Amino acid sequence: MTSTNAFSNLQKHIPVVGDMSSKSPVAYRATRFAAGIVNTAQMTLAEAYINGLEIPDSVFRAAFHTSMPILFKHLPGLLAPYEWVLNESDHLAESSRELMEVQYDRPQAMLNRMLGDWQVIYPKYSTGFWQNGAVDLEESQMHMIDQVIERLEIVDGDTILDFGCGWGCVPNYIMSKFPNVRFTGLNLSHEQCEYMRRKMQDPESYLSSGRFTLVEGDLNEVQFAEKFDKILSIGVFCHVGNLTNSFQKLASFLKSNGKVFIHIITARIPNNMSSGFTHKYIFPHGRYWNHDAVPSHDRDLKTVQRWYMNGINYHKTLTAWLERFDESQEFVKTLDYGMDYAKFRRIWRFYLLMLGTIFATCDGEYNGNGQYLMTHA
Repeated sequence: MTSTNAFSNLQKHIPVVGDMSSKSPVAYRATRFAAGIVNTAQMTLAEAYINGLEIPDSVFRAAFHTSMPILFKHLPGLLAPYEWVLNESDHLAESSRELMEVQYDRPQAMLNRMLGDWQVIYPKYSTGFWQNGAVDLEESQMHMIDQVIERLEIVDGDTILDFGCGWGCVPNYIMSKFPNVRFTGLNLSHEQCEYMRRKMQDPESYLSSGRFTLVEGDLNEVQFAEKFDKILSIGVFCHVGNLTNSFQKLASFLKSNGKVFIHIITARIPNNMSSGFTHKYIFPHGRYWNHDAVPSHDRDLKTVQRWYMNGINYHKTLTAWLERFDESQEFVKTLDYGMDYAKFRRIWRFYLLMLGTIFATCDGEYNGNGQYLMTHA
């Protein structure tokens, strides 16, 4: 037996270290118990902060910069607080309606202030790309979509499905570049769809060009009569519980020579990860798939190329969102959040601070974005 195989075999019996899927029953149960303790500690900190505990941002960031490299590099099994994080679920999209209520159907005016709302770049709830020298949030989002155009090999005249189209930022920007591209946008959020419907009546918006079709619906249920040249999905697969069945459905929407581009938060650790705090307050049933998860599900679609986008890009994006959120307090505190505004503000500050810091740890090399170009298998 080689030394590598011997070490791998030994790891099966050691809790919290290495790949959860290969653990012996005793080591697996011990890891699950330890992960619960870590999750409880995080939730205790989160609840204290939400209920008024004052923690300077610098101290908050220092705590995560100290702890997260240890977890990413040495104890990845502790980053999966729930059993369902480690495996596919029975549903394509999990907790979809709850997710819309908790996260995406918040007051539009607040989201506009935080995410940005410009002439071509509409609110976009995913990372910008800063490594090409972007000077601000708007330019970083343009650079990110330019990267999608290049990697998906979009050409004028393509018919494109945007699965989870948000506020229509990506279709609007791409249609501004290609006068004959046609888009179909699928979205479950009623408030986001209302935003796009207003833009579809605005002559200055490319969504009003007649080349954009909006479908308000759920991937679990939707069907399309036509097949598409290209399908893109930005950030949605953090909310998808079953990659196998989701890829089967996307493949059914794709022309025989078509291409799919998936952009998703990924973790370069042996297993998937999640957070008790974000599950409760921000993204119900949200998970970060392992960076190898998409290619390992080659059945109806196969991965032909993939890329890793360094987490510093998301760190800078979340930092910009936090700054914009803080700067808009005098305006956004008057809006209706369905709860006391002070509590809402602290929930979202904890979320933006925590994720923004985590993406920056380990120089962005462990937690960032995966991008995958796929075709029919």
